[in-house]
Amino acid sequence: MPQDLRIIFMGTPDFAVPTLQTLVQNNYQVVAVITAPDKPAGRGLKLSQSPVKEYAVSQNIPVLQPTNLKSEAFLEELKIYKANLQIVVAFRMLPEAVWNMPVIGTFNIHASLLPQYRGAAPINWAIMHGETETGVTSFYLQHKIDTGDIILQDKVAITDEDNFGTLYEKLKYAGAALALKTVKAIEADSVTTQPQPNTGELKEAPKIFKETCQINWNQPAIQVRNFIRGLSPYPTAWTILEGKVLKIFAAELVTNDTSSLAPGAFSTDHKTFIYFGTTTGILSITDLQLEGKKRMTIVDFLRGYRFK
Repeated sequence: MPQDLRIIFMGTPDFAVPTLQTLVQNNYQVVAVITAPDKPAGRGLKLSQSPVKEYAVSQNIPVLQPTNLKSEAFLEELKIYKANLQIVVAFRMLPEAVWNMPVIGTFNIHASLLPQYRGAAPINWAIMHGETETGVTSFYLQHKIDTGDIILQDKVAITDEDNFGTLYEKLKYAGAALALKTVKAIEADSVTTQPQPNTGELKEAPKIFKETCQINWNQPAIQVRNFIRGLSPYPTAWTILEGKVLKIFAAELVTNDTSSLAPGAFSTDHKTFIYFGTTTGILSITDLQLEGKKRMTIVDFLRGYRFK
C-alpha cells in the first residue's frame, strides 16, 4: 500500500542541499528542516546561515536549529510536524528519541559503499587508500553509527585525476539521486533491507585533523600522491619547506628522472619544478601554498621564491 509521506529533512553543509532540492522539485512534502545553528563568520563575525537553511528559507520550509537534540522542548516541537519519515544527509549524530520518532523510520545517505568507510570522512579516506570505486548508501539509522540495515547503494568511479573536491561533487549528486530512489521505494512500500555484512577487512573513515594531514615521505610515491589527492583542496596535505608550512594541493609521479632523492629531500631547477623524494619514486609538486602566501602553480611560486 503506497505511503503518504510527511518528511523532515536534516542536514547542514552544501553536500546536503541537492538532496533537499530533489525532494522539493519532486513535490514531496518536506514539513520541516533541521540544521545547525547560525554561526559567526568572516571578519565582521556576522551570523551566517547553513547552506541547507538558506535553501529551506527560499522554499518557505520551516527551519529548526536546536542546540540540544535531546531537550524536551525540541522533541515536543518535532512531534508537532507529525512526520512519518526523516532523512539525514551530513548532519550530526542523532539520539534515539529523534531517529526512532517517525513510524517509517529515519534513513541516512552516507558517502561510501557501507560497511566500508564508516565515519566522518569517507570521501577523503577512499582516495587516500587508492580506491578506484566508491559510492553512496541509504540505510536506516540504528544505535551504532553507520551500521544500520542497507536500503540501496549506487557505485561511483574514482578516476586517477579525482581529488577530494571533485569526488565530493560527484557523490553530492549521486547521494541526491539515491535519496530520491529510496523515497520512491518507501512510498511504493517496496523496500527490502539487508544487514551490513561483517566479513572481510573493514576500512574506517575517522575525522581528519590538521596534524594528521602532515605528509609522511617514508612511503611509496603513489601512496603519498593519493594522500595529497584525498586532502585536496581541503583540509590539505602539508609538509615543511625551509622552516615554513607548505600546503600541497597536487603532485605528479616523475617517471623520467633517474636521480635518487632521500624521502622528504627535495631538488629544484628554480624555474619549473620541485621534486620530493619518497621511499619508491619521486613526486613533482604542481600546485601549492606557502605559509603566509596565496595558493599558486609551481611556476608562479618559483618565480617569486628564493631558496635559502
